[in-house]
Amino acid sequence: MATTVTTDTDVKAWGGGTEPMKISYGKMMMWFFIVSDALTFSGFLAAYGFSRFKFIETWPLADEVFTHFPFMHGVPAPMYYVALMTFILIFSSVTMVLAVDAGHNMDKKKVTFYMFLTIIGGMIFVGSQAWEWKNFIKGEYGAVETKGGSILQFVDKSGKRVALEAFAADIPTERVQDTKSTGIWFYGEGSIPTYSVEEVVEGFKANDNLLVRTEVIDPKTKKKTTLSREESLKRMDGTKYVVEGANLIRNEYGAKLFANFFFFITGFHGFHVFSGVMINILIFFNVILGTYQKRGSYEMVEKVGLYWHFVDLVWVFVFTFFYLV
Repeated sequence: MATTVTTDTDVKAWGGGTEPMKISYGKMMMWFFIVSDALTFSGFLAAYGFSRFKFIETWPLADEVFTHFPFMHGVPAPMYYVALMTFILIFSSVTMVLAVDAGHNMDKKKVTFYMFLTIIGGMIFVGSQAWEWKNFIKGEYGAVETKGGSILQFVDKSGKRVALEAFAADIPTERVQDTKSTGIWFYGEGSIPTYSVEEVVEGFKANDNLLVRTEVIDPKTKKKTTLSREESLKRMDGTKYVVEGANLIRNEYGAKLFANFFFFITGFHGFHVFSGVMINILIFFNVILGTYQKRGSYEMVEKVGLYWHFVDLVWVFVFTFFYLV
């Protein structure tokens, strides 16, 4: 017995319409992406939080790490530039809202203007992150690492940080970069430090005004612990490496994991912002060409706006975890 199958051409499975959530297929897919990406960032930040509280006694203090400000070299400005970056990114989210609203009103000129401001804000933020990375990698004061892996910084008797260049002795020696090719498979140097361990140790011993500050946070003062002169001299005997700035192996600010998480999480977020800027530029040119005006809808602006707001929201959490808590 033959079976007859009939189809109703009027019945469609969504077909890019407004079912089942009363939104278009494109918006639905953007929401799926945002939710999945939010879970990824949540995992990264949860791992950061776990590691931080596991090594809470030696975790770097943000107020002492992020103290730079453009054209203000040597002037301590803790968190000022990071706060400015955050303001710029949040403001770009406001301009994106205005662009979406203008799109709903089919106002091409306003969409173009606000999209342009959003792109400029994103570019400034990405450039600021690159500048911040440069300073983080380069470092400012320098430190030494002991055989046990502890980071020792240097301060004067008033507690003010002192850079290696201010006291390191000048001892002419031939220095060879440690690499795997020279048989040192367990330790490699990205570059030879400006000063040798011997120069730093001898310079420290010759300056009675210098003290060692450990990476351990005093629970009472909430600051790094400063040793007495006698204790400082004892700790310097175990010095093994000179550390300038930060990398994936060691950093002058404290716990090694801090630098690893900083590079990975802020870099991952920076890649999202950079991608958003590139997409915004593409949409911006389509707006100028009148593509969406001809379609009768600026939904593409709204979809990229969802992504941009998500990137801004993620930064609020990254900013809180790395800089405020």
